[in-house]
Amino acid sequence: MRGVGVDEIITTSKIAKATFYKHFRTKDKLVLAFLERRDREWTHGFVEAGARSRSDNPEGQMLAIFDVFDEWFSRPDDFEACSFVNVMLEMGPHHPVGQACVGYLQNIRSVVTGLASDAGLREPEEFARSWHILMKGSIVSAAEGDLKAAKRAQEMGRALIAQFRTPAAS
Repeated sequence: MRGVGVDEIITTSKIAKATFYKHFRTKDKLVLAFLERRDREWTHGFVEAGARSRSDNPEGQMLAIFDVFDEWFSRPDDFEACSFVNVMLEMGPHHPVGQACVGYLQNIRSVVTGLASDAGLREPEEFARSWHILMKGSIVSAAEGDLKAAKRAQEMGRALIAQFRTPAAS
């Protein structure tokens, strides 16, 4: 983000400078608009919707997140890792854009927290934090070239679900 200036954005997008500034007062505003759209389309429209469409139970839906990732990782023209993590690491969690990324990452965890709660798992928020580590780790591994990263994470996810299942009443 820091390496690209407004002039380069304007040249690449082939719009007038006045048009850019009419819609986005600053480059940060453009990035924030992109992140908001990414949350809507990727978090909810792609990952959450894709997982929910693959199973009718919460545990299956959580595991299906990695099926969605597996398909995504195998499309090199569409896979660019996680925009929220990339931008947050570049800008830092205290920059307004980095803070927005922290919020969007929380949105992803909220989806998992809801599924964990629906599945009756113990400590759904703690579970979601661990699950999110698997999600982010698989994305980084895929970016390194590991095309089996999602399936590896899915197997670890099965063990994590078992660890957080509420024990049967005696």
